[in-house]
Amino acid sequence: MNIILILIPVAIAIIALAGYVFIWAVKSDQFEDLDRQGSNILFDDDAPTKSDDKNSANE
Repeated sequence: MNIILILIPVAIAIIALAGYVFIWAVKSDQFEDLDRQGSNILFDDDAPTKSDDKNSANE
């Protein structure tokens, strides 16, 4: 029975922390452009440079 006196405040603190993090994310525009991040993984924008080719040949 005594464990409930510990678990209830801990659960309330975790819910309050999750709510604060969610509100912070919404206010800092973390959810504004969801499509761009999903498509970034599909396209490779980094072209290998000549110095990268020399380093891989020496290894």
